[in-house]
Amino acid sequence: MEGFICCLDWRRYVLTIFVCFAAIKSAFAVTHYSVPEELEEGSVVANLAGDLGLDVKKLIERKMRLDTIGSRKYLDVNKETGELFIVERIDRESLCPAKTSCYLKMEAIIENPKRIFYIELEIMDINDNAPHFRRDTIDLDISEATQAGERFSVSNAVDPDVGSNDLKTYHLSDSDFFTIEIQTGRDGSKFPDLILKKKIDREEQAVHNLILTAVDGGLPSRSGTASIIVHVLDTNDNAPKFKPENYEVSVLENSPIGSRVIHLNATDVDDGLNSELIYSYSLYTSEKTQETFKLNPTTGEITVKGVLNYEDFRIYDMEVIATDKGVSALSGQCKIKILVEDMNDNHPHISIKSFQSPVSENIELDTVIAVVSVSDKDSGDNGQVDLHIPENMPFKLRESSDNYYELVVSEPLDREKVPEYEITFTVTDRGSPPLSDNETMTLELLDVNDNVPQFSQSFYTIRVMENNAPGSLLSSLTAFDPDLHENQYLVYFIIEKEIANTSMSMLFSINPENGNLYALKTFDYEIEKEFLFHIEARDSGSPPLSSNVTVHIIIVDQNDNAPVIVSPWRAHGSVVEEKMPRSTDKGSLVAKVIALDTDSVHNSRITYQFLQVTDASLFSLDQYNGEIRTMRMFSYKDSRHHRLVVVAKDNGQPALSATVTIKLLTVETDVKAYSDMTEMPLEYDIFSDINLYLVIGLASVSFLLLITILVTIVLKCQKPKHSKTAPPSRNSVISERNSTIADSTLVSNDAYWYSLFLAETRKGKLVVRQPVPKGSRYIVSSIPRGTGLSETSDSAASTLQVGQV
Repeated sequence: MEGFICCLDWRRYVLTIFVCFAAIKSAFAVTHYSVPEELEEGSVVANLAGDLGLDVKKLIERKMRLDTIGSRKYLDVNKETGELFIVERIDRESLCPAKTSCYLKMEAIIENPKRIFYIELEIMDINDNAPHFRRDTIDLDISEATQAGERFSVSNAVDPDVGSNDLKTYHLSDSDFFTIEIQTGRDGSKFPDLILKKKIDREEQAVHNLILTAVDGGLPSRSGTASIIVHVLDTNDNAPKFKPENYEVSVLENSPIGSRVIHLNATDVDDGLNSELIYSYSLYTSEKTQETFKLNPTTGEITVKGVLNYEDFRIYDMEVIATDKGVSALSGQCKIKILVEDMNDNHPHISIKSFQSPVSENIELDTVIAVVSVSDKDSGDNGQVDLHIPENMPFKLRESSDNYYELVVSEPLDREKVPEYEITFTVTDRGSPPLSDNETMTLELLDVNDNVPQFSQSFYTIRVMENNAPGSLLSSLTAFDPDLHENQYLVYFIIEKEIANTSMSMLFSINPENGNLYALKTFDYEIEKEFLFHIEARDSGSPPLSSNVTVHIIIVDQNDNAPVIVSPWRAHGSVVEEKMPRSTDKGSLVAKVIALDTDSVHNSRITYQFLQVTDASLFSLDQYNGEIRTMRMFSYKDSRHHRLVVVAKDNGQPALSATVTIKLLTVETDVKAYSDMTEMPLEYDIFSDINLYLVIGLASVSFLLLITILVTIVLKCQKPKHSKTAPPSRNSVISERNSTIADSTLVSNDAYWYSLFLAETRKGKLVVRQPVPKGSRYIVSSIPRGTGLSETSDSAASTLQVGQV
């Protein structure tokens, strides 16, 4: 029994130990999970409650929580589902830097009873990082003298990923001069070495740009790059060079000091001091050249230092050396030929070898006037010259020999048009710009008597007022002679001409020196109206030349003659007695006043006016034809006696006049007989045969009486002036009112007649009005009737006719 009890105790002890061991074992057990890094938030890792054997429904009651070892909480437990999920994105490289493995340890704690579970979460690496270099640009300086096979260390790349995602290899961009070799360190890291494949030349390529690429082993793989810039260091292995090595330049003579001739530009492909050059003359350059041209040792510019004269020195040769500043200096040289170009700096020269002046204006064509030579010290076109004279001159140049010219007459000369010529000889070279010189000579022309005197007019009309004073100046008839000296001195003559046995020299005189024309006598327009003669102007040349001009002297009328009343006829004094029937009709002709004026047309225009009239309402007077007519019939109240005073006034300044007084007596007559007479047609002179012989007898007696009276009046009243050129005028003789006008003739000089009237009856009839030509002479005649007088007529009238002489 005790044994049995002992056995039970032992079993109970073992069971207790077993339970304790199981409890300890369960208390210290670790749950392991593996997840890749960079999972998104909320991602489920595992069902922790199920893996731990916990009742999901009691997780909230037992207050399950998850503690993260460390400062950050990356995971948590969903108490409703018991799932372990990602709270924050996990970066393995940040959590476990420089480690190949990475674990996240956590504790899951529950209450009632309290239990602790250990959880280990392994963070698996993914290829989320590309390799990268510590420096993006790697600069290397390599001398161009470095031999092939030389190694150069460059910076390696790093990749925070691990395992197969870590850096695997390097690649170099294509290059003819460089390659790489990869070295592996003890820790497995890889380093690239840059190896020079063949010798480099800085002058060919001074800089090499390479691209180094680092590639990891992930899938897909990632890479990073760095630029390797290889700077080739220079060595003084190149000498300076001129291109070209021979120069030929031109420079104008007289170029100013300091003007540039050429800028030398030698090149040295080296760098730094090895390419800095110094220019200098070589020993082969003459001192003359070095004194004329200056070489700038730094820039290589050659400038003018002295005076350049093409005529003295035309070509300069020099040699210039260019030396670099390297340790072992190298040099190069070139040759320069400087050609001095001729500049148009010398003016052409004119030399007048001979010049003939003055010359006669009638010199022959092609006569040599002058000989001229020209020259120019320049060369080429600058030394070629051309000689000119002004255009539009009657001369031309003719080349006689090399640079010699003759000036000859090419057109006829006329001193009167151009008395002298300013001839300018202009010589111009053919340079650019051209230079010229000139010389001016004056050629005078000698006059010859080749021009006749010329009057300003071919015909002179001179108006002279009558009654002029003897010796008065009429006009100055001046001629012009364009010649000179004695060929220009003129003498004036009147070419003799007789008019009516009178010589022109007796009427006119001319001053032989100045051509002033004078009148030697007093002229009367009524006797002499015009003169026509010639005047000659003669020069004093040898032989003399002359010309003449026609002179027309016109005597201008003055109002020096008063009008003369020729009708009605006044037997004694200036009073005329007339008789008129009282039964005369209205408009009947009472009397016709006719006055004559021997002056010219203008001064002889006559107008008539009443100075006195007994009854102004009874009589009217026509101011142009002098007709006095009744304005009405006579009444018993009218006076039997009427007195009419008429004045005849000319148109002169001042006006002259004459008056006539008409005493009119009205008488009683047989009304029937008078009426029959007035009703007869007036166009024709019709008389009965019974009265024919009576009329002829009466006309003959009247004609003799009128001739006697007319001669008496002319001698006493008009006092005519006798002249050989014009006969004296005669006035008509007119009878009393009751008698027929006598047959007589009146000659009037330049009388002005606007109209003529027939004195057939007291009514009268108008004759055709005609203009009177200027200067005409008219004859006014009274023509007797061819038939006898009517028995019933108180008077008979005659017809006045006008005829041109």
